[in-house]
Amino acid sequence: MRTHIVSGRRRGSSRRRISGATLTVCAAAALLAPSAVAGSAAAEPSLPGSGNPSSSGKGSVITVTTAKVGSPGNPAVAVVPFTDAVYRSCADAPSDSEGCLMVGGVSYPYEIGQLEVTVEQWVAFLNTADPTGSDPHDLYDEEESSSAWPKYGQITFSSSAAAGSHYAVGYPEWADKPYAFANFLRSARFVNSLVNGRLISERADSDGQFDYVRYEVELSPRTERGMYDMARRAPSRTRNSGFVLPSQNEWIKSAYFDPNGGGTYSYWKYPTNAGVFGDGDATAPSPSVLNPTTGDVTNAATQPLATYLADGQPAPSWCPAQAGPVACTTVNPIGVDPVAYAKLYQGNVSTVGQARTVSPWGTLDQGGNAVEWTDTVTPPPTGGNSARVWRRLHGGTANAPAYQMWLSAVGLQPQDNFFYNATYPWLGFRIGVIGDLKPAS
Repeated sequence: MRTHIVSGRRRGSSRRRISGATLTVCAAAALLAPSAVAGSAAAEPSLPGSGNPSSSGKGSVITVTTAKVGSPGNPAVAVVPFTDAVYRSCADAPSDSEGCLMVGGVSYPYEIGQLEVTVEQWVAFLNTADPTGSDPHDLYDEEESSSAWPKYGQITFSSSAAAGSHYAVGYPEWADKPYAFANFLRSARFVNSLVNGRLISERADSDGQFDYVRYEVELSPRTERGMYDMARRAPSRTRNSGFVLPSQNEWIKSAYFDPNGGGTYSYWKYPTNAGVFGDGDATAPSPSVLNPTTGDVTNAATQPLATYLADGQPAPSWCPAQAGPVACTTVNPIGVDPVAYAKLYQGNVSTVGQARTVSPWGTLDQGGNAVEWTDTVTPPPTGGNSARVWRRLHGGTANAPAYQMWLSAVGLQPQDNFFYNATYPWLGFRIGVIGDLKPAS
């Protein structure tokens, strides 16, 4: 399949736009790409900070909460991508298995976001990193607006707004949903803004068996260097301590490795429950049911639970009431007719944390909702050399079946997939922390 990408101009910045005809033809394949190339109930989580401008005027202040992940030196396990099995090593996998990987082993303690980065946090970052609204680093696309895409548009842009206020949450209901138009480069720039920002406070907390850290950070407008040097073709970590995007192993360990020995070889099949390897989706979590106009989870008492498309059931979905039912079901920036649109774009992301089912380390929504980026570079799916840099993703989506939440669902995508920026509203991320972060004295 060939995708035709053409360039345009928006507010003085270089934009990448995709023809409506190409989108119509390719939408179905694009939705499948993360799979082909991509417990107990928790207490109500604390939601992210408000992203209010700081008193210093340098940047917005946000709050992020991380879960501590211990048991350094835990054993890795072997998986064959998108197969319903786990092995002690690749030597134990069937001889005809291709692409076997050892995953989940991490030799050091670290932290990972309890929740996905939200729209509110992302808007705070946009207004800090792009106060003039010129968007030199392609942090925003017109397809993300609520007018262009009523069902999925999370963020509005105003060229006439004051400096540092050009971006806003599209409708209030989006504020506590995961930002879902991320690519790796955008995610890495968010991390750099955190790393270059001012750590105002750091507070340890606990909830039963889980340990958390709550960070209050004034974001920095400096996004091109920090943890990642964005001038490099394949940016990688440049520091031993600070905010990061989780690696694939860090992400997998926090989602699946049970330090108490549950599951198979101490690994769960789903980030929500141990499940049974080899039983298909028989032991998958229940699907979320969403308020149709707010995206809040209404069946949190049903556990384990995740926001995904269960077989034979409607996808968890919603659309802001302000948009109206006609726009919600027909208006899209892709040019797809209403019948095809209803089939291709079913599920929508839910309010972060409200499924309330925790991973073995106390994280939420690592199963379903939005598939998440890691900073792990991987060979392209065709092998050999590639002009593009490919990264691993994990976690499933609101629009995808249970198998995308499996331990073995080690997907991959180009780090700068601009086609997905405009057509795939389920791409998110969460932050991680390595080393020891402390507020400046």
